[in-house]
Amino acid sequence: MTKIIVLPNVGLCPEGAVIDALPGENICRALLRNNIEIEHACELSCACTTCHVIVREGYDALEAPDELEDDYLDMAWGLEPDSRLSCQAIVGEDDLVVEIPRYTINMVSEQH
Repeated sequence: MTKIIVLPNVGLCPEGAVIDALPGENICRALLRNNIEIEHACELSCACTTCHVIVREGYDALEAPDELEDDYLDMAWGLEPDSRLSCQAIVGEDDLVVEIPRYTINMVSEQH
């Protein structure tokens, strides 16, 4: 299994976490399966930016984002060069270090 190290996030995992991910699984599903409730307003269909993450280590091991993901990433809060939509970033064999931004642009969130 691949390890994903999740950096501390005040609202989602204050202590940070180390989780197992299955190669071929997207980062968002791995987070959700491990009880890290990252927002995913479009149900993982690459139609929003709520599952935006920053891949601090291991970015180059992921396949490059496609044009649709790049278009949505341009709208994400706190965009950085190593940003990805976690619903589109497929885990491989290499471990990852991921940061979930403190804020997200979600006009329909029922949790706030």
